[in-house]
This record gives sequence, structure tokens and C-alpha cells, in this order.
Amino acid sequence: MNPDDTNELYQEVLLQHSRRPKNFGPIEEATHHAEGLNPLCGDEVTVQLRIEDDCVEKIGFVGHACAICTAAASIMTLEVAGLKVEEVRNLAEKFRIFLKEGQAPEMPVRLTVLGGVYRFPARVKCAALPWETLVAAMDSPLEE
Repeated sequence: MNPDDTNELYQEVLLQHSRRPKNFGPIEEATHHAEGLNPLCGDEVTVQLRIEDDCVEKIGFVGHACAICTAAASIMTLEVAGLKVEEVRNLAEKFRIFLKEGQAPEMPVRLTVLGGVYRFPARVKCAALPWETLVAAMDSPLEE
């Protein structure tokens, strides 16, 4: 597959996730939650989690955001569901490096569709916002 075909495929995947995001909407019985805002562009994302036995059992997000932010959030929810909290933290750090440099060791294939974002510094924050909010949510249990 030539690079142009790969770019088109990645763009199509991003468009699909932005038009029909996975795990969009509040979740029942959330145990953790955080809100994220990018004041530069107005993206707003809220991430809700249900963490049981140190594992992300369920994840959902809501918000008003650009296509890149929405697609990043959608893909993120698919990637982290079922992972241990420490695994999610490690993946979030790898993804942060990936967004800044365009490469990272052992990046899950599903996340590579966001690899071109590093070439657009103004858009890096758009793709990073859901992940930053996810990490904040893991540190923000809801009161019972």
C-alpha cells in the first residue's frame, strides 16, 4: 500500500469515528469522571468510567468537540476498555509522546490513525484532550 492510500484510509477511519463515535454518551453506575476543556478552540469533553478491581470496566464520553478530538475520544474508549488502570496510564503517556513526535514504541495499531497529527501542532491538543481527561477521571472518583 502506498503512503497516499494509507493516508486516505486513516482519514476515512477518523471521519467514521467523528461522525459515529463509539461509547458516546453517559454511562450508568460511573465511579469516576472528569471534564476537559481546550480554551484555544473550545473543545469540551467529559469522560466517565466505571472502575472495578483496578480495571476500566466501562468508559463513555460526551461533549462538543472538533472531528479530531471526537475521533480521538472514540478510539480511546475502544482501546482502554478492559485495561488495568496502570496500563491505561502507560498507554496515555505513550500516546502523548506519539502525538508530539509522530512515533512511539509499541503503539497499538488502532491509535496509529492519529499519527499525522504531530505535523499540526495546533491540533495536537485536540487529539490529546480526551486522554488528558481520561487520566484526570481515573484520579477523580465520584462520591458515593
